[in-house]
Formats: sequence, C-alpha cells, structure tokens
Amino acid sequence: MASGGSAIRGSRVGSGPMGEQDRGYHADRVAISYWDALGNETVRYFAANLPDEEIPETIDSPNSGLPAGRDKDNPPQLAKMEPYKTHLAYVKERRSEKEAEQLLDEALEQLRARRGTAAK
Repeated sequence: MASGGSAIRGSRVGSGPMGEQDRGYHADRVAISYWDALGNETVRYFAANLPDEEIPETIDSPNSGLPAGRDKDNPPQLAKMEPYKTHLAYVKERRSEKEAEQLLDEALEQLRARRGTAAK
C-alpha cells in the first residue's frame, strides 16, 4: 500500500492550471531608460497610464550607485559632497573674530555677575 499523497506528483491541492495566460490581466506599461555617468543603462517599467510628471527624472543606478537620468548624452553628475561640519565651524562662518570676542566678553560678564565676582 502506498503512502498518502497527491495523485499527480509535484502539484499542490488548489494550485490551479499552469501557464502565463492563466495568471491574470497584465497592465500596459512603458519602459523608461536611465543612464549614469559611466554609461550604464537601467530600465524601469511604469504603468502606461501614469502621467509624465510622476515618472522620476533621476534614479540611483543599481550598477554604480551614481545618479542616473533619462538623457543618455547628458547624464546627471554626482553632487559634490561637503565634509561634515561641526557646530563650531558653522558658528565661525557666521561670526567674525571681533563679534566672537564681544559675545564672549558679554557672556563672561553675565557669568561673573551671577557668581558675584564681577569687577567693580
């Protein structure tokens, strides 16, 4: 006596018919090509009824990680990366040395006044 199982080997109960034509309706779509600065092409598919303004102008290329655009002859360039700046670096950009000294003197005066050690 054979052990229990499906009458047709390799099929599941309720799996339905095999074949692409039985898998449902396929929406119309458009292929959009994107190129990065190294010349790599990436194709993305979008619904055919999607408005043009909703299709992105640039994407990140999965091949290189660079930005990729729709214009093959003019791919987007990598934006210049600025190094990390500390809070002090931003303050120094906004203040001159003279302003910094003046603010420091005012802050020290306030601190001395609170402590009761201000010069008279």
